[in-house]
Amino acid sequence: MSRTTRLMSCSPDDVFEILADGWSFASWVVGAARIREVDATWPQSGSRIHHSVGLWPALIDDTTSVLHLDRPHALELKVRAWPTGEGKVRLECVPEEGGTRVIMTEDATKGPATLVPRLVRDPVLDARNTEALRRLAYLAERKAAESRPAKRVEKS
Repeated sequence: MSRTTRLMSCSPDDVFEILADGWSFASWVVGAARIREVDATWPQSGSRIHHSVGLWPALIDDTTSVLHLDRPHALELKVRAWPTGEGKVRLECVPEEGGTRVIMTEDATKGPATLVPRLVRDPVLDARNTEALRRLAYLAERKAAESRPAKRVEKS
């Protein structure tokens, strides 16, 4: 199982603001090309994002669904990209001094991707998820900075 972490300079709530916006999914998930639809109940358990993965013209339409939500601490997803298969992704937000440590775990659970040896599969997922967390950090940290009150500078 791939396990990737990143310390983000924002709160767990800031991270979950991005995770709760299903339309932002393609902005931070590496490989997601577009969002076709987001269930109105996203990110409640059972809700789905309808997305496309890959590069045009070879796009695959599929879904990601919420298996478990514990906002703002954890989000567990079932990710699908058939014909390659399905996987499980868990995002955990752990408050730390200076921000939030986001831990992303992922592994294939069904389909041809499970036939790829873990010694090959994990480094590929690690690289992909390192970039995904970099993008997520950019969005969450920017949102946090925008929501902070502006500092007043007084002239003497």
